[in-house]
Amino acid sequence: MLIKLKKERTHGEDRRLALWLATSAGVLNAIALGAFGFFPSHMTGNTSQLSSEVSATDLSDILFFSAIILSFVTGAIIARITVLWGITHNVRLIFSQVLFAEGLLLGGVSLYEIYFHSFATNREIIIFLCGLMGVHNSTSTQLSGGRVRSTHITGTLTDAGISLASVAVAMLRRDYSKDSAAQKSQLKTHLTTLFSFITGGIAGLLLFRGFGFNAMLALGIMLVLVAAFSIARISWRVRKVRAAVGR
Repeated sequence: MLIKLKKERTHGEDRRLALWLATSAGVLNAIALGAFGFFPSHMTGNTSQLSSEVSATDLSDILFFSAIILSFVTGAIIARITVLWGITHNVRLIFSQVLFAEGLLLGGVSLYEIYFHSFATNREIIIFLCGLMGVHNSTSTQLSGGRVRSTHITGTLTDAGISLASVAVAMLRRDYSKDSAAQKSQLKTHLTTLFSFITGGIAGLLLFRGFGFNAMLALGIMLVLVAAFSIARISWRVRKVRAAVGR
């Protein structure tokens, strides 16, 4: 799921990726809404809000929304540069390592909020979470070749609509070609992403109401464990293969 091999990725791998990353994105998005009244992944809305603030000439809010957008883009850039470095140096675990680092950073900011929460730092925390969302979305997008965008629900809904229309037309034409089967698989992947994000959002609000910032800490720990499991599993398989070749 977190390893990009030379062979073509299956839709099953992408759906597992969507289940973990889109769900976690939905959870974090909802927790941020409950804690700060703000969606850190909603860049369309944030950009629209920036336009509104520009027309209102509120410099403080203009700078804030500009920082949010810049943070998200910077997170995506950092993830891309890191992945390119990993590909160049043949580091097969690079995606797992990026997710591991993201989990650690999320755990760190969660601990800060648990022990030192202050309304005075809310904007800085929101900007930081937007950066993590940029990393998160960039990682899933690169790993799946654009088929899973864990935070970009507007794009996913558009892609799902396109896939659904293609499947409907193929059914009307009684088209049983490989292209038709591929569109059906892609539609299932998009629906999995949407369902995961929505379910994660519902769970995130409930968890935050029940456990506060401990829920965000648990999410960070979960991301670390998923990445660590992938790293350990692949490392064990590589050692096993090398040992078999060396006999």
